Amino acid sequence: MSIDVGALRQNWPLPGNPRPIVIIGAGGIVTDAHLPAYRLASLPVAGVFDLDADRARSVAEAWGTRAFASLDEAIATPDGVYDLALPPAAHLDVLPKLPDGAAVLLQKPMGRDLAEATAILKLCRAKSLKAAVNFQLRFSPMLLAVADALQRGWLGRLIDVEVHLNLVTPWHLFPFLNGMPRVEIAVHSIHYLDTLRALLGNPTGVHARTLGHPSTTLAQTRTSALFDFAPDQRATFSINHNHDFGRRFQDASFRIEGTEGAAMVKLGPLLNYPEGEPDELWITRRDDDWTQVPLQGRWFPHAFIGTMSNLQRYAAGEDAVLVTSVEDAWHTMALAEAAFESAALPATPVRSAP
Repeated sequence: MSIDVGALRQNWPLPGNPRPIVIIGAGGIVTDAHLPAYRLASLPVAGVFDLDADRARSVAEAWGTRAFASLDEAIATPDGVYDLALPPAAHLDVLPKLPDGAAVLLQKPMGRDLAEATAILKLCRAKSLKAAVNFQLRFSPMLLAVADALQRGWLGRLIDVEVHLNLVTPWHLFPFLNGMPRVEIAVHSIHYLDTLRALLGNPTGVHARTLGHPSTTLAQTRTSALFDFAPDQRATFSINHNHDFGRRFQDASFRIEGTEGAAMVKLGPLLNYPEGEPDELWITRRDDDWTQVPLQGRWFPHAFIGTMSNLQRYAAGEDAVLVTSVEDAWHTMALAEAAFESAALPATPVRSAP
């Protein structure tokens, strides 16, 4: 049975009447992903605010927008949608200042731990905010296509998901991670935790180990995890950011297998970072050859179009579901918390010889 891969959905529909985006924070992710995505989709940007005024002015000049002089000025933008591109610790400082009922997109993760995520959730409820977290991997062209293939029944029932990373990440590009007690799961593999939930729902448990590497002082750069779903479903992570032995055996992939078919996803931006490589998606059904899906974009920046579009469409009543709402994202944070708790527990002892 041939697969019509050209029929697979790869993008989220744009809002019918886009509202002006107010970007709060002007770090690298804004210039690498947020602003390129909004320009690509012709989504209007009202301006940028950052505590570093010079940084805000530089970004605004480079992207043909406005640098707000103060946070109050930024928040006062009529009909604005707020894009909080901030460190997780800053969300609880800015959210109380937003108008009640506002539409807001929070940079992931949703706080530094589950306690902060819970505080953010309660605050968003109290202010009736239409709030989503920018867990954008599930909005990438390749993962949207996988979700569509699953919905069409091409893969059958999912029974095996493996996330495998064996590569070198230039951690020196992220100096803010130095000294943080939670690194790999909290700021990187949390993307995969969220995507795993999108594919299989919430697991009932997790067995995890996360650790550092002699080549770096960062708290963790390697993670292994096994997740409990149904008795016949296996889900595993094997994450190594320290394979600095050339490109040949480096890998960044999702393997997704069902009862009737399978998909392989290559996470191109992670290889040879920050230049990256093209994303790839391959799909097969039982007794068919593998077929490569021509992708209509990349994880970065195209997935960032999806999260903002879904938020704006939800706020306008065009989408019935806010996909990465704070209500949903809290469960991703709970899974991350469980993984850290598991990693802190001792393993089952191996018996000694009698």
